[in-house]
Amino acid sequence: MNSKCKKTYKKIYQDPVQSNIDWSDIEALFIALGAKISEGSGSRVRVELNGERAVFHRPHPESTTDKGAVKSVRRFLSNAGVKL
Repeated sequence: MNSKCKKTYKKIYQDPVQSNIDWSDIEALFIALGAKISEGSGSRVRVELNGERAVFHRPHPESTTDKGAVKSVRRFLSNAGVKL
């Protein structure tokens, strides 16, 4: 995993919850962790990692995630057993 992905991981778990993380950085983190990503309808993105599945919505028109989405990503990574 490269340093940018490690920084993204740290941002996801930072308190208070950040709302300025680019979605493309989160997707890059998923890929670096070995997740399978597939496109859903509209802005939906299906992610599978270590047997854990989740559906996220790409933010639009902005490229940054909101706090609720960051919390969902946290929960997904924790349930998938990801620890750095």
